[in-house]
Amino acid sequence: MKRPVLFSYQMFIGLSDALTGALLIVAPELTLRLMGLHVPADALTFLSFVGAFVLAVGLCCLYGGYLAACGGCAGKLEIVWMLTAITRSSVAIFLATQVLSGTLEAGWLTVAVFDAACALIQAIGLRKGWLRHAAQ
Repeated sequence: MKRPVLFSYQMFIGLSDALTGALLIVAPELTLRLMGLHVPADALTFLSFVGAFVLAVGLCCLYGGYLAACGGCAGKLEIVWMLTAITRSSVAIFLATQVLSGTLEAGWLTVAVFDAACALIQAIGLRKGWLRHAAQ
């Protein structure tokens, strides 16, 4: 993976998660409406809590963008990729099982697919050494 592509990837996923997380914290109802999702009003406080975790993943990815821009920090970026891939995989599996069991509406699959795609990209990249090549 080339460094500009790596940097762009990190910034895209970091900004999307950080913005979504921040919006879930301060305006969960609006955020879900923008995402085309619905939840009971009494669940909004818990979604704000979840927003803190989404924001944290986004900030980790933005830190990864910083590392990609600096170069020579492949080892640190590999840790960011591994930890965020584990988190994203967990979210994707949880959401997929909840949608399949009928607990959550099908619209949540977009979140599951996005997280699964990011986790897959990062797992492949870690396995193939993309980050070490970009750091050179």
